[in-house]
This record gives sequence, C-alpha cells and structure tokens, in this order.
Amino acid sequence: MRTLDAVATIGVRELRANLAAWVRRAADGERIVVTVAGRPAAALGPVDPAATGLTLEDLAAAGLVDPPRRRDRPAAPEPVDVPVDVRLDGIVGELRGG
Repeated sequence: MRTLDAVATIGVRELRANLAAWVRRAADGERIVVTVAGRPAAALGPVDPAATGLTLEDLAAAGLVDPPRRRDRPAAPEPVDVPVDVRLDGIVGELRGG
C-alpha cells in the first residue's frame, strides 16, 4: 500500500486478500485507489448520503445494492447477566449429572 496525498493506493491482489479490512477503512471515511498492473482502476470510499442525497432505498431502486431480504427481523434478545467466576467444566458436569 502506498499513500499519495492522503489517499491509500493498493493493488487488486492485496484488495482481494484483505477485502473486509479495506471496506471497513473506506466505511470509516478513508479514500482508497485500487490499481491493476500499477494503474488506477477504481476507488473505494464511504457512502455519504448527505453529500449524494441518496438513501439505501434509492440505491436499491437504481439496482446498485440488493434490498434486505427480510423486513420482519426479530428484536434482539435481552442481555443476560452471566457469572464470571464459574468454570465451564463445572457447568458441563452439572448438566451431565456429575
């Protein structure tokens, strides 16, 4: 990776190897130029709805992203307090009746 004028430049091979990390960096606001054979081919950057005026629904309507498959997502379960001073082998032993 090189950095030119605050823009990271990476090769497509490095992008493939660490795609999730580079997408996270782009989502955090970093601009990334992807090169193929040393020549700029694409750019990654954050999706900024304020600058573009686009919403997720707009992007889905344009065919740029897939809309969510489910809209009936259940609510997250309530957190449970778990004792931190209990060993796992003790719990397994209790469950097995030992």
